[in-house]
Amino acid sequence: MEVVGLSRRLDVLENMTRILVTGGAGYIGSVVAQVLLQRGMEVVVVDDLSRGHQHNVDSRRLHIKSIQDTDFLIYLMCSQSFDAVIHFAAYAYIGESWSNPQLYFRNNVAGTISLLEAMSRAGIERLVFSSSCSVYGIPARIPISEDLPLAPLSPYAESKALVERMLVSLDQTGVLRSIILRYFNACGADPESGIGEEHEPETHLIPLMLRATAMQKPITIFGEDYPTPDKTCIRDYVHVTDLAEAHVIALEALLRGGSSNAFNVGTGRGYSIWEVLQAVETVTGRKVPYEIGPRRPGDAPVLIANTDKIRSELGWRPRYTNIDEIVSTAWWFEMKRSAGI
Repeated sequence: MEVVGLSRRLDVLENMTRILVTGGAGYIGSVVAQVLLQRGMEVVVVDDLSRGHQHNVDSRRLHIKSIQDTDFLIYLMCSQSFDAVIHFAAYAYIGESWSNPQLYFRNNVAGTISLLEAMSRAGIERLVFSSSCSVYGIPARIPISEDLPLAPLSPYAESKALVERMLVSLDQTGVLRSIILRYFNACGADPESGIGEEHEPETHLIPLMLRATAMQKPITIFGEDYPTPDKTCIRDYVHVTDLAEAHVIALEALLRGGSSNAFNVGTGRGYSIWEVLQAVETVTGRKVPYEIGPRRPGDAPVLIANTDKIRSELGWRPRYTNIDEIVSTAWWFEMKRSAGI
């Protein structure tokens, strides 16, 4: 009876959907990995931990390797049967990409080529790719729809656009089907997994404001002379839990035989920097100290997603659309993080 029971368990494992998540120890990738596990899938993570955190991943699922290690990826993919790959492993600091563009092209572009080579050798033909709204540059119209041309303004954005172009070519030659997700300002903390933003250095607005309130050190507001109602930049803030759901829905579409595509992932609603600051003060009950600095090169006045395509074709809907609710989850995580919990 034990042998029969073991045989059945092995059959279940063999038939289980197995997904490789690159960069799965990072902010968004680790939440996606948790959601996949909750959906009953088997998850394997590859992350070199240069930007991710080991505590975000069960060590039994984690391979601490660079995606530039093609031989290891081939071995891993050929020794296990993966149904698809979700690819997050990338550097994502715009400022750093200007000071060290070679690093970004080596990791984000050459690293992806290494991953694609390994996938080809292992016969894996489905990929969900983590891209960015930065590929649009300063868009010709708002809200931004997927038919606008790619016009990246930084080495980081160019690295994402280059990978997108590669994926389009691979689809046209029948090598690989992929879904590209161009997301807007990722934010918040996932209540289920307890994962939130832990970037070093931190560059995202909401955690920077939260830390400014806690430490009473001013945050710099870059520019107050934009052609917007309150003269500050407006951005579309999409919660990490909603982003994770978008990746899972995209994956499921590919597993069902869906075709390659590209989708914006945002809420379709924008908030200005002053509106975010007001939300932080409302949630925390504290004033946010700030100082005004000059505009940053390449910062568009307004970036808001047109989400009609992902809503109609994939059925995705964001649950978090109110900025106070988004900030509340980030504040909960920040207090937990500062307490060492």
